[in-house]
Amino acid sequence: MVPFQVEVSQAQVRDLRQRLSRTRWPAQIPGVGWARGVPVEYLRELAEHWARRFDWSAWEKLLNSYPQYTTVIDGARIHFLHIRSPHAGATPMIMLHGWPGSVLEFLEVIEPLTDPEDGSPAFDLIIPSHPNFGFSGPTPDSGWDSTRTARAYTELMRRLGYPRYAVQGGDYGAFIGPDLGRLDEERVIGVHVNAATWGFMPHGQVPDEVAATLTELEREKLTLIGEFLTDGSGYYQIQGTRPHTLGFALADSPAGQLAWIVEKFHAWTGANGTFEERVDRDRMLADISIYWFTNTGSSSAQMYYESLHSPQHPTRSRVPTAVANFAGDPAIRRYAEQLNTIARWTEFDTGGHFAAMQTPALLIADLREFFTDLRG
Repeated sequence: MVPFQVEVSQAQVRDLRQRLSRTRWPAQIPGVGWARGVPVEYLRELAEHWARRFDWSAWEKLLNSYPQYTTVIDGARIHFLHIRSPHAGATPMIMLHGWPGSVLEFLEVIEPLTDPEDGSPAFDLIIPSHPNFGFSGPTPDSGWDSTRTARAYTELMRRLGYPRYAVQGGDYGAFIGPDLGRLDEERVIGVHVNAATWGFMPHGQVPDEVAATLTELEREKLTLIGEFLTDGSGYYQIQGTRPHTLGFALADSPAGQLAWIVEKFHAWTGANGTFEERVDRDRMLADISIYWFTNTGSSSAQMYYESLHSPQHPTRSRVPTAVANFAGDPAIRRYAEQLNTIARWTEFDTGGHFAAMQTPALLIADLREFFTDLRG
């Protein structure tokens, strides 16, 4: 375990600003808003804010206020935050981000979970940057699908000396989390997921006899899934088939990296309020800055390639699993129960894909109730 501090040089910051100032902007069809992707007017203004007013040093200082380490497991460097609770008997919990997220997703939940002021259960938090993401950096080889990543985390938790631990994850973390439960059943207390997809919703056409039994909420979720597959999954197909080709644009153009991620924040943060009321602008830019400064836009896309090309035939997990379904998330309980032992299911009519950033209080409350119930 090697202590780690985030150190982005002033030369890197100047390079980012200079590249943004030299951006060649595309021509777009006027008046279509976000229907065909990110509007150039919006991105120009956001890029100017990133270059002139955004303060990366403040976010670097905030990240460095937490203990961080790196370790090498299965040939890959893994960076992680490790925040021990001051309360005796705290439950260890590994928290797993997704794409286009990072460890920065969880900053709002660290203090309430590790040092609650109201007598609520306390947690030790382990928050890794996945292999190929952020401060972990690119892996030296291929094959880092959710199962291999989960296997590395079982070793991480062993090295940290935790005989039993809880798991929380969203987006890609909701792939890795259940895999952790399958691989480390004797040690995983329970798995809590949000923004759940694989193993939590149907894949392919729903048979007519099943469709006839669907509830109104389930039909709404299926509509969301259909809209995503027909009009929102282009990024998935590109990253899942040609991540190296895309990587040239993401590595060379900060405006390109900005647009690639901002489009997802706009699409996935829910329907309540305007876009930047749903997620703080500077917090979003700090997340994108991690991808830029670590040059992991291309390597993080490998996760999609591995997901599409690695043979995965998961068995049903016997570990108690909770699903927090925030607004716009498509998980459907009857499908989730096919591969998971569902012990808690919560539907929220607010929030969005990035729950720890958007609605941290709701996520915290759901986590506390689930793991308190498990501990009895």
